[in-house]
Amino acid sequence: MIDKKQYQRAFGVLHASGDFLKEDFPMKQTNHFPARKLIILCAAVILLLSTSIICYAEDVGGIRRTIQLWIHGDQTTAVMDIQNGEYTLTYHDADGTPREQVGGGVVVNPDGSERPMTDEEIMERVMKESRMPEVDFRKDGSTWVYYMDQAMDITDKFDDDSICFVQLKNGSDILYLTVKYQDGFATSPDGFVQPEEFN
Repeated sequence: MIDKKQYQRAFGVLHASGDFLKEDFPMKQTNHFPARKLIILCAAVILLLSTSIICYAEDVGGIRRTIQLWIHGDQTTAVMDIQNGEYTLTYHDADGTPREQVGGGVVVNPDGSERPMTDEEIMERVMKESRMPEVDFRKDGSTWVYYMDQAMDITDKFDDDSICFVQLKNGSDILYLTVKYQDGFATSPDGFVQPEEFN
């Protein structure tokens, strides 16, 4: 083993020249962690965090969306909360009164088992239903039909059998509506549904 004093004696006599001490030597920089690897690492961390946040929102906190729906002939902004195959739709009607609608559903698999509807299936169903006509049998005896941005009183259009046939148009699309007074309605894009075929 080399003694510390021997080491000092051996190398203590060496001195650098004055020119060497004044000369500027470029130092080679070592990049221990390349920028490309750093960027990839940051992207992976961001992806991991965003995935965990989405999973939390879907599994624990539910999904909340703001959507535009046709309600009673008015395009209405509503907030939709979806959780475990069920939804709550909150909005304000034309008078400013807060309203709430609750729904959901299941899908029957080919093997006969059931599963809750996915968020996308619920959204698709709610949006489709908002584009369908609504028939409002009011307490005063009048009957109103709401379809997209249209609202019409059809009270005087019922025949002696309490049946009303209405042709609804939205641009070039035509929808045929058959209404039984205080007893339901049916629609078809192909023609009027006969009253004996429903309810």
